[in-house]
Amino acid sequence: MEETSIARNTATKTPSSAVSPSSEASTSPVGTDRTIVDVDRVDFYYRKSKALHGVNLQIPEKKVTAFIGPSGCGKSTLLRCINRMNDLIDHARITAGEIRIDGVNIQGSDVDVITLRKRVGMVFQKSNPFPKSIYENIAYGLRIAGVRDGRITDETVEESLTRAALWDEAKDRLHESALGLSGGQQQRLCIARAIACKPEIILMDEPCSALDPIATAKVEELIDSLKERFTIIIVTHNMQQATRCSDFTAFFYLGKLIEFDRTEKIFSTPGQKQTEDYVSGRFG
Repeated sequence: MEETSIARNTATKTPSSAVSPSSEASTSPVGTDRTIVDVDRVDFYYRKSKALHGVNLQIPEKKVTAFIGPSGCGKSTLLRCINRMNDLIDHARITAGEIRIDGVNIQGSDVDVITLRKRVGMVFQKSNPFPKSIYENIAYGLRIAGVRDGRITDETVEESLTRAALWDEAKDRLHESALGLSGGQQQRLCIARAIACKPEIILMDEPCSALDPIATAKVEELIDSLKERFTIIIVTHNMQQATRCSDFTAFFYLGKLIEFDRTEKIFSTPGQKQTEDYVSGRFG
């Protein structure tokens, strides 16, 4: 993939092992895992309303990190900051701190947002396939990126649908409308569309909230398989899903990062009372 304004920094960065419940919180230990997304004391506002308070978070490469917390606590806001989707909202802005990917400040004036979003794909809460064929849903992003070779496009369509565990179900209907797929299939198609452009990071904003348990299980299995190649950050209200899918979990409350640690620790022996109350169902 061509890189313009977002340069890679291949140096390994090992984050601090400190955990704190306040907005001054740094991050939990992630051992020797390489940090790919570094959220550094970020404040974020919607007009005059402060949505994020001094959030510090180091997200490891090729792991699944879950953001949990009550509605309105800043999970999706932070997620959308990572590929600058919040730029599309009037008067929404980071007022302090930085978000760095591979050491590059993504808010920098020299950063090309289109290139950033190629590196950071996104899957939304509601499946949103294009009103085109299954094949064209995958091929569209490639054509926008300048791919004109039909053989490469065919191979990428098959590879992406295979990685999204959808090839066997869709290979005989590639030129039929994607809107004819079931809800769960549509969401997997959206994941296939996201990975077709070979991003490094995939953001998922409650990707299973509208799915039945069977479709949810398929998407969760898919997430587990994709982390071998991609860094995945998922927002979820489903505590069981976080325990099944993620390697690390960040708990947010009222725009603050309360605790970030390995998922098994967050759900078994959390370090903060607020975290314990939330994951045990005593509030939120």
